[in-house]
Amino acid sequence: TWRKQRRVKEGYVPQEEVPVYENKYVKFFKSKPELPPGLSLEAAAPPGKQPGKAEGGESGLSKAAKRNLKRKEKRKQQQEKGERETDELSHSLEKVSLGGDAPGAAPQPACGAQGPADGEAAASEKAKKIKSLRKKLRQVEELQQRLDSGEIKQPTKEQLEKLGRRKALEEELQDLELDL
Repeated sequence: TWRKQRRVKEGYVPQEEVPVYENKYVKFFKSKPELPPGLSLEAAAPPGKQPGKAEGGESGLSKAAKRNLKRKEKRKQQQEKGERETDELSHSLEKVSLGGDAPGAAPQPACGAQGPADGEAAASEKAKKIKSLRKKLRQVEELQQRLDSGEIKQPTKEQLEKLGRRKALEEELQDLELDL
């Protein structure tokens, strides 16, 4: 059987083929490259690649897929950054707790060489150090209680390190209290 041909007015464009309306503002930003201010297309494009083309074959992805890729990359970067910060923090804490008399520590001035203002500054610094040591000891004790009560079943590496530093923290606190 032959179907009758559809009669369509001249110049009619089906709804699916009608382009979506874009105002001037949207058109301007779509035509503008996504670069930081002051950076030219030639400087931004690595050698061997043409400007304006997507990297890694992302040109075939939908907007939502591209957005999801960006989110994943951002999460990875934040996770790596967080891991680096925790490693640096634990490393610096080990230096602080173990390095009271370390060779890299600041040299202590001679007893007769310091004035009254220096003595007050040193005393306030010692008081701050004592306060921070007491806080660390309190945290270690709380952690030990949580472990004993079974609230924490599998302690992390950092938590075990913290528990291991308890003795050193107590000794350092006693030394500082004796100096006062």
